[in-house]
Amino acid sequence: METTTKVNGVAKSKTSDKIPVAAHPLAEDPTDIASNIKYHALYSPHFSPVKFEPEQAYYAAAESVRDRLIQQWNETYLHYHKVDPKQTYYLSMEFLQGRALTNAIGNLDIQDAYASALNKLGHELEEITEQEKDMALGNGGLGRLASCFLDSMATLNLPAWGYGLRYRYGLFKQRISKAGQEEMAEDWLEKFSPWEVVRHDVVFPVRFFGHVEVLPTGSRKWVGGEVLQALAYDIPIPGYKTKNTNSLRLWEAKASAQDFNLFQFNDGQYQSAAELHARASQICAVLYPGDATEEGKLLRLKQQFFLCSASLQDIIARFKERKDETGVRAWSEFPTKVAVQLNDTHPTLAIPELMRLLMDEEGLGWDDAWDVTSKTIAYTNHTVLPEALEKWSQVVMSKLLPRHMEIIEEIDKRFIAIIKSTRPDLESKINDIRILDHNPNKPVVRMANLCVVSGHTVNGVAQLHSDILKAELFADYVSIWPTKFQNKTNGITPRRWLKFCSPELSLIITKWLKTDKWVTNLDLLVGLREFADNPELQAEWDSAKMANKQRLVQYISRVTGESIDPNSLFDIQVKRIHEYKRQLLNILGAVYRYKKLKEMSPEERKTTTPRTIMIGGKAFATYTNAKRIVKLVSDVGAVVNTDPEVNDYLKVVFVPNYNVSVAEVLIPGSELSQHISTAGMEASGTSNMKFALNGCLIIGTLDGANVEIREEVGEDNFFLFGATADQVPKLRKDRENGLFKPDPRYEEAKQFIRSKVFGSYDYEPLLDSLEGNSGYGRGDYFLVGQDFPTYIDTQAKVDEAYKDRKRWIKMSILSTAGSGKFSSDRTISQYAKEIWNIEACPVP
Repeated sequence: METTTKVNGVAKSKTSDKIPVAAHPLAEDPTDIASNIKYHALYSPHFSPVKFEPEQAYYAAAESVRDRLIQQWNETYLHYHKVDPKQTYYLSMEFLQGRALTNAIGNLDIQDAYASALNKLGHELEEITEQEKDMALGNGGLGRLASCFLDSMATLNLPAWGYGLRYRYGLFKQRISKAGQEEMAEDWLEKFSPWEVVRHDVVFPVRFFGHVEVLPTGSRKWVGGEVLQALAYDIPIPGYKTKNTNSLRLWEAKASAQDFNLFQFNDGQYQSAAELHARASQICAVLYPGDATEEGKLLRLKQQFFLCSASLQDIIARFKERKDETGVRAWSEFPTKVAVQLNDTHPTLAIPELMRLLMDEEGLGWDDAWDVTSKTIAYTNHTVLPEALEKWSQVVMSKLLPRHMEIIEEIDKRFIAIIKSTRPDLESKINDIRILDHNPNKPVVRMANLCVVSGHTVNGVAQLHSDILKAELFADYVSIWPTKFQNKTNGITPRRWLKFCSPELSLIITKWLKTDKWVTNLDLLVGLREFADNPELQAEWDSAKMANKQRLVQYISRVTGESIDPNSLFDIQVKRIHEYKRQLLNILGAVYRYKKLKEMSPEERKTTTPRTIMIGGKAFATYTNAKRIVKLVSDVGAVVNTDPEVNDYLKVVFVPNYNVSVAEVLIPGSELSQHISTAGMEASGTSNMKFALNGCLIIGTLDGANVEIREEVGEDNFFLFGATADQVPKLRKDRENGLFKPDPRYEEAKQFIRSKVFGSYDYEPLLDSLEGNSGYGRGDYFLVGQDFPTYIDTQAKVDEAYKDRKRWIKMSILSTAGSGKFSSDRTISQYAKEIWNIEACPVP
């Protein structure tokens, strides 16, 4: 490593002056790459010319990588245009991309060259990658799944696009203070993102409000109202060691210069002069704006329609670019060239919008338009929670989207007619399965029903979830369309979630399998099973896990100021804070553990298994109980971590502002992770797969993908507890009837919180949700009390298992060895074959 000197406080290497400034957009040699980075610093400037600190080095390095991506991107785009394959368009309100620099140089297989180039310029790659802010385009598993899918689509050379919105302030940045969680706007676009390319030629009008005109021909047209412009920003999605580079296209809402009223402005009416510009800027300001108010609900519906309308206009324009010999293209061909996947119900308006575009803009009749639409669109369901199945007010829908309301009414009418003529046995159930709920107090449009009736395929995201959908939520539809329903168990990309985030472990896996092909064929991990007892592998595995734990120790110290013991058991639960995910069960368990430790003698404490419990995740800004849980975790930590009798044996840490980059440090360093939702409530979960892949053991319920993970890694390597999904309804009934007998340890833990040991904050409303037998927000709907005893007993088994180091490391190896099924490459191959009917289209 060469020496560096400081010039104006900036590290400058002796040889960096010798590196010529020259454009080498496709450079592979470190010196040429360094030249290209210097070229961008000088000729694509965003800062004053004298600066080349880590931040400037990051932007210049990102632009240098982008040169290569743009070359591949253009080749991919031209190749798809020439071959004209069927393409998939994945519509999602969220994409949780994480950092792009490490992922891009990893997928392009140039990380060593970039590390060396930056060294020549006096910088360390690790420090430079830390400068990047996560793209704030998502919230939780839904958005991260979409991003893993994009990675797999590109890696498998599939012609596919992601479509989303370009949120300026994201969901929020979380800060933890004495008051609990505080929300601040994300600042990922405060300067700019070097990864996005604005496409000034890709702009579509999107209308709101207005009315429907009937033309003399009898056809209908939506007119009036306000019209905004959707402008496309593209983010390149490189595949792993392949030339294919796909696009994530994000829409930004704009008003045009002619919408600016110069007369009003000069008259001092500044706000009304730019009213449409202000309304446009609201659409892509925030992900999931609060919807407690009517304005909030309207804004969310606007966001959803904006995404659907812009994306479909773009898809149709691309379809129409390709004419046959006669100079036209038959619309019946559309479903042979286009597959649209709705990621949950947020993009449901794609259904009436595609109908409207085909009928009102392209002149198709209803039957032809319906035939095209129902062969094009497929729907992924992500939840069985009733509050998450979207229902929109018919009044709001009619006002904002009058033409779409007409189309939805017609779909509903025709569906009812089909039921009456073909399935008289279902007539009594029509009110449950139709799309419009005409409840006089609150008439709504049921978006999930609209998706099921209109789409050609509906899928769940784990075997248990898909079974519940077919047996319960959508049972009547299954009897109408038995072949419409499928399962597609979720997956994660092994590139980001093992190869790049845990390099030491990856090298060991490659060494013992004698191949690195596992990175794109994750089933090969099963080959580790034959070495699970090998002391040499166990020693290497242990030291790789320790390296990851040490990295996590430094991270926790940096962001929380807390020092944690790398030799303690690292126990982690990170996910959105929600009552069904039961962070409350976790913290009650921690409170009980603390109380027991306090009651022990110093000698007894020495026989226990030291543990560091880390909890992280964002509570939605208006979700009061979730925010109380965050407050409780930090209050418990404040007491436990400063208690000299106990803090060698237990620490409780709330990890702030959980996001992809935080996960990339937490997951590799984790040894036990908690996936403890009430059985039947978590559709799949995907962090459980990331932890298992990284050799972390799971304590969990038989819920979501936990069921399949346990099958794959082996029952002996999974800490199972709790009621099963089929027992839950009866347990709730028993509770209502006053038959629940609480475990004394459970009462003890709650009482300990009530005794104000953890401060004076009023936890009664939170604890109240666990009390009583019924009533809104009471009666322990998520069965925390029911599962507490088996949870505590199973945690004791974890403590015992951890004392036997050889056994624990073997279990850890077997966890990774059993994770092959959970690659998003497998999931996406199944979507491609079984739902989308698309094929690989590799760039030559």
